[in-house]
Amino acid sequence: MPQTVCSGTMFTTPSGFSPHLACAEPGEEEEEEAPQESPGPAACLTDGPPFTSASLETLIQNLVPTADYYPEKAYVFTLLLSARLFIPPSELLSRVCELCIKQQQLDQSPLDTVKVRKFGPKILQLLREWTETFPSDFRDEKMVGHLKDIIRRIAPCDEAYWKTLNQMLQKLNQRLALMSQGEESFFKVSLNASSISDKLVAFKTKPPPIQKDILSICNDPYTLAQQLTHVELEHLSHIGPEEFVQAFVQKDPLDGTQQPSFSEQKKTSNLEAYVRWFNRLCYLVATEICMPAKKKQRATVIEFFIDVARECFNIGNFNSLMAII
Repeated sequence: MPQTVCSGTMFTTPSGFSPHLACAEPGEEEEEEAPQESPGPAACLTDGPPFTSASLETLIQNLVPTADYYPEKAYVFTLLLSARLFIPPSELLSRVCELCIKQQQLDQSPLDTVKVRKFGPKILQLLREWTETFPSDFRDEKMVGHLKDIIRRIAPCDEAYWKTLNQMLQKLNQRLALMSQGEESFFKVSLNASSISDKLVAFKTKPPPIQKDILSICNDPYTLAQQLTHVELEHLSHIGPEEFVQAFVQKDPLDGTQQPSFSEQKKTSNLEAYVRWFNRLCYLVATEICMPAKKKQRATVIEFFIDVARECFNIGNFNSLMAII
């Protein structure tokens, strides 16, 4: 998949995600054709084979619902997740709203009430899926502005749309507040770990402070495995699927456009915090094994962590299991 950000970018898509884009029949000759306008969603509702690639404009066009059409859920998730590598989420939502306004004639007065009432629930469903799956996108004020604007245009046909919007924003704000609290707590933990390391370096000539070993704090492998799993789930609850995409894809060095660099668009703080937690758990296990002065005591600690790893395996906490190993 090319990494350049341009309007002519072709997305290669696994077959089976959505049948809504028309494609050539097998065996057809590939010939140059005169430029044609991109088909609307209605024109893309074909019974032919699933599409394999399409331009960015066509993909966005098939994301936009109409009175009689709504994209498949798998298609919505895949496009919202992958399109951010080519276009910022705020611009994507802006283009979706522009197409909605144009297709439904929301900029004209009076509105076609019957048509808008068929279209309204579908655009609300799309916005709801977006806010629930990728809430971090809506930290951008532009995103919230586009969301409110499209609802403002259809609200005259049904006042219930405002109520739906308020409920959507309330849930979104609660989710963003939880994410912010989690990020703050992870940041504080990182600061504490750094300060402890600095103190140890500063006082390396002095005798080490008396510390409690892990067995004196918790000598039950099952209990420790349960607590480690709670920590894992806390970290995972703040990681969005977009962080995995942004973490492992690099910007194309041949891209000469004036778009912001990929590093500026990356927002992977929660994923990075999860990686730091894995490393800290590795260091904890190694430290606890090395702390006892006698070999017999060290062997006891090793056996304890083997039991903890086994309990993590039984729970299904494979991340802590690998950190201990």
